[in-house]
Amino acid sequence: MISTNPFVSGKYLIGGDWIAADKTANVINPADHNEVVGEVALCSKEHISKAVETAALAYEEWSQSEIKDRADRMRQAANEIKTLVEENVTLLVRENGKVLVEAKKDLLRCVDIMREAADELLEWWKPEVLPGNQKVQIRKRSRGVTAVISPWNSPMILTFKRVIPAVLAGNTVVVKPATSCPLTIMTFLKVVASYFPKGVINVVTGSGKIIGDALCANPTVRTIAFVGSTQTGKEIMRAASGTVKNIYMELGGNDAAIVLEDANLDEEAIKRLRLGVLRAAGQVCSAVKRIYVHESRYEELVQKLKKEFQHLRVGNGIQPDVDMGPLNNKSQYDYVKGLIERAGETGATVFTGGIQLDPESWDKGFYILPTIITGAGQSSEIVQAEQFGPVIPILRFTDVKEAVKLANDSEFGLRASVWTEDESVAVQLADRLEAGAVFHNNHTVFQDLHLDFPGLKESGLSRETRHCGLEFFADSYGFAD
Repeated sequence: MISTNPFVSGKYLIGGDWIAADKTANVINPADHNEVVGEVALCSKEHISKAVETAALAYEEWSQSEIKDRADRMRQAANEIKTLVEENVTLLVRENGKVLVEAKKDLLRCVDIMREAADELLEWWKPEVLPGNQKVQIRKRSRGVTAVISPWNSPMILTFKRVIPAVLAGNTVVVKPATSCPLTIMTFLKVVASYFPKGVINVVTGSGKIIGDALCANPTVRTIAFVGSTQTGKEIMRAASGTVKNIYMELGGNDAAIVLEDANLDEEAIKRLRLGVLRAAGQVCSAVKRIYVHESRYEELVQKLKKEFQHLRVGNGIQPDVDMGPLNNKSQYDYVKGLIERAGETGATVFTGGIQLDPESWDKGFYILPTIITGAGQSSEIVQAEQFGPVIPILRFTDVKEAVKLANDSEFGLRASVWTEDESVAVQLADRLEAGAVFHNNHTVFQDLHLDFPGLKESGLSRETRHCGLEFFADSYGFAD
């Protein structure tokens, strides 16, 4: 049964028109393979060229629009978007797999992104006059067509954090949502697009390879904003190398949590650590994916985390009493299952916790129970890989120098956390850890939407922002007398 917004299912958006595609694929519920949530259009290279051409035409006028007008339009759109949260939260759960509480937070955060970016725009856009004998201003201008390529794990937030500042900065966008869960994004972008001139926001769907290559190689596209795997990020860079573009990428992570000898491991701390590992079933690039604990606290931490995992209820995210849902797609499910199986086969100890809420329908979904791996070595696959699932290896260390070395022994550098009662020690370690952000006694996200700290090394093209991402989608230039 197909049950979703008929205005977006199986369609794509170019120039204000929602067009039914000749070819489509089913969007299935990861909690129940038999439920078809809707359809996703399979766009061709010709569709991509048309979308970029349309965005470029719309840019000519939109880039010259008044700043206040842009902000007013966005606030009005945000007001309507907020009224859609309750009726669409189940759609996000059904196509993505998140539990209801997580899905609702994601949708409400999109509203916050729209409002806060609109508020930030007015002050941020003002020219900055530099001191000195010559009158010099730093002014801003929009850049052109922006390609936004979104992932499946947190599709709403990670799309809106790029589309919204890009449009506010005077650009036009072509959005490519993930094929496995595009419907909620398109439902919301349908509303947002209606508040802006036709062609400012365009949406194309289908093969990531076909669309990604076409967007990245198109010389009219001036900015690429991508969130996804490091491997795909490298492919995007190759595809874009024929032209000079601005590329903003948030890529993979293999975040380390370092638990020191004096760490407080009370019930609340264990809960925070568990959330850092298992939020969205571990399908978060900045989730804890390795835990290094001082040998004197190793057994204590392992036992407490096992106990915490044992009580978690795993099932369909639509159920009100569920703690964790399924993985989003079969490819990721097979990958994580394989990691766990190979860890056991190579001598590690595999502990599986959690409660199956509905054992009879368990095999219909991409479910994996929370899993703890002990006895794995630093060079093992389960430690070096980005698991992106509800599994966590725990390793012991003897001194702080060793812990830092182990944590930095990764191609990734997205986030890290230090668990200690001594904040000064946490700061000292943070200075030595190769990560874009380090948390103390927590492993979470930045609550302030103005802040964004992408990763180091192969976790992304690094930058820091305090302006809701606006500065990435505009060029600064000097104006002098």
